[in-house]
Amino acid sequence: MTLYTVMPVEVVMNGLESMKVASMDIKVNGVELEVQQLNATQATIVRLRSGNPQDYLNPNYSPGKIVEFRPVF
Repeated sequence: MTLYTVMPVEVVMNGLESMKVASMDIKVNGVELEVQQLNATQATIVRLRSGNPQDYLNPNYSPGKIVEFRPVF
């Protein structure tokens, strides 16, 4: 990415480190997903982590979909 600006880089990139959003890995039906938790029982899919190409064709595992789960301790 190229950014053309007259502002110093320190000002433009200020706060970039603190923008990390907490995510976690879960398994749904044997498919590993990276999700961001919305509340106690729902999460949004951020990334699909699978070695099976068929999993990427399944619309239920597409990024942005909301999955319901129950944490297991």
